[in-house]
Amino acid sequence: MDFAFSEEQEQLRGFAREFLADRYDDVRLAQLADSETGVDAEVWPKLAEMGWLDAELTFLDQAVLLEETGYRPLAAPYFTTTVLAAPALDDEAAKQVADGRLTATLAWAEPGMRQGLLDPAGASVSDGRLTGQKVLVPDGAVVDLFVVTATDGLYAVDASDAVVTPHGGLDGTRRLASVRFEGAPARPLVTGEAAAEMLGRIRDRAYAAAALESVGVAQRALDLLVAYAKERQQFGKPIGVYQAVSHKASDVYVRLQEARSLAYWAAWCVAEDDPMARQACLAAKAHAGEAAVFACENAIQGHGGIGFTWEHVLHRYYKRAQWLAAFDGPARDQRAEVAAFLLD
Repeated sequence: MDFAFSEEQEQLRGFAREFLADRYDDVRLAQLADSETGVDAEVWPKLAEMGWLDAELTFLDQAVLLEETGYRPLAAPYFTTTVLAAPALDDEAAKQVADGRLTATLAWAEPGMRQGLLDPAGASVSDGRLTGQKVLVPDGAVVDLFVVTATDGLYAVDASDAVVTPHGGLDGTRRLASVRFEGAPARPLVTGEAAAEMLGRIRDRAYAAAALESVGVAQRALDLLVAYAKERQQFGKPIGVYQAVSHKASDVYVRLQEARSLAYWAAWCVAEDDPMARQACLAAKAHAGEAAVFACENAIQGHGGIGFTWEHVLHRYYKRAQWLAAFDGPARDQRAEVAAFLLD
């Protein structure tokens, strides 16, 4: 059986890498991360034109794009719209996303409660109006629509009907917000047991997507380290010939290949609705998130003094790696679930 990406998917990867490299060089990425909103307001319609938002894309197609948006961080609510919100959207909202007219995110975490995607929600709906508060909402200040977890299901609420408080975050291109709903008009998307099943599928997709982005981040960190080790000289030789640097690069490479294998397995399981999807996504998210942090830390150290400066781009990737590793709980939480699958 052939588990490789198709020729069309590899062509999509090449086009995506070229597009993102042209649009987000290191200077542009820094400008967006330090801007008022942290997003590229003009890119969303372009993504629609290129077909990146089409509902017909398989998750393996999206996997290629997600990895590349880690390699060159995309300053847009792509992860939150296509991964977190899209599975629950109705046909009309999905069409608006595909046309580039709508962005969305999932709002699930609440103050004073556990923050997991699968934990019970306290927000309530009465007579078609939703009341409650959500925190740590990714891209919450820049989207048009919230998919909100409530006591009896998932509901769609327009951002204009909510009170949104943006917060600065570690990653300037993927910020968080607090959102308060005070009798906001809400339309039901999924209710009852189907809502719990939907959240489970969303979490699997999100974990696989986070792993894929992490692989892209780690690959970019490794590429920057290798390029610097070839050009920077000390004692008349490129620093890459010295073990203190070359061992860092080799250690990152090994961790990266392990993460890539797990991330691709998770993506395949999600795309094929495989029974092992839950375990695969848990394992991929846990390992790839830590691998991305490891890669960035070693790349920064390998660059010496310049790697620790604000001007160098590596800290942008390091922040995205930490965001991904922390998403919906640290790696130990995912490993505990994997252990439960194996031992309980």
